[in-house]
Amino acid sequence: MHKYFLALTLLSVPAVAGALAHSGTEQEEKACAPDVHRFCRKLIDQGDLTILGCLKDNRPKLSPACRYVLVSHGQ
Repeated sequence: MHKYFLALTLLSVPAVAGALAHSGTEQEEKACAPDVHRFCRKLIDQGDLTILGCLKDNRPKLSPACRYVLVSHGQ
């Protein structure tokens, strides 16, 4: 579960080398939590960037709230 929340913090910064992770807001985490659980559950132990990639790969199926979080953070 810890990795799940850590992965969501990556949504707050562009996924580029050297970027510093800033934690996303609680509201942003809640917006994507159901989508991470639904689409990326099997990948949680594979690292934060993998989960972010999973969310991006499933963008058309994500909730509007989670899509907004991705777009608002340049993803």
